[in-house]
Amino acid sequence: MASIEELPDSTRLAKDEYEKEIPSSDEMIERSLGTFGWVEFVQCILVSFAMFFDAQQAFITIYTDDYPTWHCTNSTLCNSNSDICKIPKSSWSWDGPSQKTIISQFHLECASDFIIGLPQSSFFIGCLIGTFALATLADTSLGRKNMLILSCLSMSVASIVIVFSTNVWIYSGFKFLIGFWRASIGTCVLVLLTEKVSTEWRFTVGIVEYFCFTLGYMSLPGVAYIFRFSSWKNIYIWTSIPAIIYSIVGYCFVTESPRWLLMQGRNQEAIAMLKGMTSQENEDLTASLLLSAPPKQRASVFQLYSSITTLFERRWALKRMLAIMVLGIGIGIVYFGMPLAVGNLGFDIYLAVVFNALMEIPSCVATYFLENRQRKPSILSFSLASGISCVLCVVAGSRLQGIKVGLALISFFSACTAYNVFLIYIIELFPTSVRNTTTSLVRQAIVFGNIFSPFLISAGRKNDAFSYGVFGVVIILSCVTLLGLPETKGLALCDTMDQQERKEKSYVM
Repeated sequence: MASIEELPDSTRLAKDEYEKEIPSSDEMIERSLGTFGWVEFVQCILVSFAMFFDAQQAFITIYTDDYPTWHCTNSTLCNSNSDICKIPKSSWSWDGPSQKTIISQFHLECASDFIIGLPQSSFFIGCLIGTFALATLADTSLGRKNMLILSCLSMSVASIVIVFSTNVWIYSGFKFLIGFWRASIGTCVLVLLTEKVSTEWRFTVGIVEYFCFTLGYMSLPGVAYIFRFSSWKNIYIWTSIPAIIYSIVGYCFVTESPRWLLMQGRNQEAIAMLKGMTSQENEDLTASLLLSAPPKQRASVFQLYSSITTLFERRWALKRMLAIMVLGIGIGIVYFGMPLAVGNLGFDIYLAVVFNALMEIPSCVATYFLENRQRKPSILSFSLASGISCVLCVVAGSRLQGIKVGLALISFFSACTAYNVFLIYIIELFPTSVRNTTTSLVRQAIVFGNIFSPFLISAGRKNDAFSYGVFGVVIILSCVTLLGLPETKGLALCDTMDQQERKEKSYVM
């Protein structure tokens, strides 16, 4: 067969003209995803609502693992300033039922910081291992949708079974399982949302995800307040049942990412979905996608984790991954640590969580207005503001409680905004073929940092420097990694590492 160079000039010119007429697959996907009507809006809400239940499980221990208040029953043996561990058990009693939290039910009032922090730490360890075990399955065999539904359903079932725990060790084991299955929810939601819309709508759908997470966080004080005079088990049950119902509805109505379908060689499904998203006549769409779509990727047992190998074969990708993982640890330790530490503020725990949750709303608004701003300066400014506020919480101490509460809210608001922009930034840094894997690895780094948060928070009951002080220093130092990362504002998403690498030539590393 003759090579291209051996063909007559007229033939080669005709071929070149034909290739020019057929747009690239990336251009056609962007064009097909350009509209955002009611169908896309409903899909966005359906996918995002998984974050409602994810938020509940992430912060449920604020109430279920809280240290309850108590009172003296024998004034001759104790008073309000007594150390509960140095007076007879018969001289004091819990305020409310003895099964109100795991501290009172499992008799952990005098347990070490390690034991008290173990359940939530086990949750984060489960998230860490789950992220690694489940991440690439969404890029290979299962896909975004199936991984999302499986994770949400399994998390909810584990959350119901946890009520049968008889001691802190069994309870911690179930917390590990909840964390394991919950690990991939946030990643799958964000990746599925952003891959189903064009560049124009990417930031907007990300904000919908954050808002649903906020609603889930805000719902916790209400659920906990309803069951304030009963067992902690009710909180788990009544947050899990709706999540199971959602999983069934999601399985029936949520659609898969067209970009992922193309990467798997399921071209006809992807083309049918993309044609349904646009009113244009798309003969070019079919031709373009069939010509440029990658070969079908069948995931064998040995290929399930191939996306990790693909990721680290490129030096630029490795450097980028390490940088954003360090940055993720800093932002994540404040984003998750501050809500879990509300019990250290010496403030009403129901109002404290409500105020914290309300901070997520202006954070979503701020994130929306940052859509047309550069990513790096936005992340840097809000991260520094969060870190400085954390350090000032230590300075304020218990003597200035009102100021301390205000600083904690400012810190959380800033961390929320930085975290929101950061998640969109991760999506824009890597192509479709490894996007779910890279996002999961960054979340894995975030979770790794938070494994130590429960112990810091427990120690922080006596000295704020161990909690707020550490949080502030870590997030400030992590911002240094932004210096080695590119700006991604306004860039279209790539599908393969080769496409991404070609764009890297214009980046200033």
